Amino acid sequence: MRTFAAAVLASAALALAACTRPDYTKGSTSYTPANANDANANTPSGNALPRTSLPMPPVAAHGTSSSATAPASEAALTSSTWTMLDGRRARPSDYQGKVLVIDFWASWCEPCRLETPHLVEMQRRYGAQGLQIVGLNVGGEDDRERVPDFVKEFGVPYPLGYPDDAMDELYFASDDTIPQTYVFDRKGRLVRHFIGFDETVPGEIENTIKTALQGS
Repeated sequence: MRTFAAAVLASAALALAACTRPDYTKGSTSYTPANANDANANTPSGNALPRTSLPMPPVAAHGTSSSATAPASEAALTSSTWTMLDGRRARPSDYQGKVLVIDFWASWCEPCRLETPHLVEMQRRYGAQGLQIVGLNVGGEDDRERVPDFVKEFGVPYPLGYPDDAMDELYFASDDTIPQTYVFDRKGRLVRHFIGFDETVPGEIENTIKTALQGS
């Protein structure tokens, strides 16, 4: 009986690590875009095997451009568009000069709900220094009516919206796990990509943000 109970608890813990759309899965991982001169730069970290690297441009960690950057891929990432809750249109390139964090979430995704308070706190702590978090809901049409309650429940201070189909397809090309969190530096270069959530993720995101804020 104890063995069965332990197995149930272990399964429940794994279910909190990440969501697919709509089923839960396990693990979290992150990617630092590759530096052509650093053999370790593109090594995933986290508690799960890497599921995807997505079609991301190979740029260096910590905001330094790599000679291996693929302009077409970088342009696709930064030109992808979404619609804000108020109907305004936006894209990552609109936020150059700021450190941009794009977080993909759904109200029914428990790991997303666990991550949100940390993002709220980071926006409040670092917003004046140039951080801008944007939350993009990917929970489906039925989830959109729950967004106002989500904002109220967590006191979300950053803008929310919905990705266009093309952006959704690009950013989730090989993995539909959520939450997924992308961190871009002040020049619009992707410096870290997180998939899933566990207790280590908030600290890693915050350290990535602080390093990007200190960069030029």
